[in-house]
Amino acid sequence: MAFLRFGPVNFMSKLLDTILLFSLPASGKSEVRRYLASLTPDQCRNDFHMGPTLQLDDYPYVHLMHRIDDELRANGLDCAYYQGPDRPFRDNWTWAVLIELLNEDHAHLMASRQIEVSSAAQHLFDRLDAAHAKVGLCQLLGEVPHRVRMRLAAALEAECRAELNVLNHQNAENKAGRTLVIEAARGGANGSAFPLCPPHGYETAFQTLSPAILEKACVLYVWVEPAESRRKNIERGRPDGQGSILHHSVPMEVMLGQYGCDDMAWLMEQSDRPGTIRVERILQTVDRHETKVYHLPVARFDNRDDLTTFVRADQKLWKPEEVKAIHGGLKAAFDQLTKK
Repeated sequence: MAFLRFGPVNFMSKLLDTILLFSLPASGKSEVRRYLASLTPDQCRNDFHMGPTLQLDDYPYVHLMHRIDDELRANGLDCAYYQGPDRPFRDNWTWAVLIELLNEDHAHLMASRQIEVSSAAQHLFDRLDAAHAKVGLCQLLGEVPHRVRMRLAAALEAECRAELNVLNHQNAENKAGRTLVIEAARGGANGSAFPLCPPHGYETAFQTLSPAILEKACVLYVWVEPAESRRKNIERGRPDGQGSILHHSVPMEVMLGQYGCDDMAWLMEQSDRPGTIRVERILQTVDRHETKVYHLPVARFDNRDDLTTFVRADQKLWKPEEVKAIHGGLKAAFDQLTKK
């Protein structure tokens, strides 16, 4: 695992390069991200072994695919991505599509690439089709009639442009001494046996993440029980919050059918090296395929006794005892990650 280093005063500190912030929906991942973003550089470095954060998340793509389906229905066509407005994906391999989009975002971030396009919506449509093709799915928006696709782009341009601007702004920042946080939620149906059947669960996510991410990654798992995930998912939801990482609500059919359990604990138990997730990949080189094994350091932040919900409020309303509890819990988890 690679580490970034700051100046000579902290030459002994190990700073985490890439953190995969994984867990069930509404477990507290986004609140953890918000809390980390509120810290000073000294707090990040001294307490959490991190530089100031850069952040990637697959939820904006989940939301924008819903928005595309909304506009398709408004134009008299069937949904492309979901079985309905509050239903699961039409094809479960869309979970792998989301990872491919994160891989692309990561590559652009590392290359400091600026994406300049006349239509951010058309650019997103092309990216979605390309990511679907990578996992063997149909390029759905390529099949939409041109006149309808133009109407879709016009309706979604503002939202797509806002997301592209966020990525471009981050891509332009200096990466030296920064820690990248990548957020995603994965799971399986309530009552599933392990291992989960692909493409469900974190095992498939690890099999799809780019080697460039795996080479430098560790895993911070925010630990809540599925029933608590469902309760908090309802609690956080707002009617106007579906575009928000803090206030969106996942439909209950999806919570039970896609997030009724997850395989993180199972993966930790299966690893041949304690405190890690073992990821075995077959990678193609110039003239052959090779097997490569990654051991990703993993730690659990225990959020079963809710330490994170208060972070959704205005920072001025945060109570000292709440801040102390989340800070201490996170510090213990981050200390564990740097010991691997």
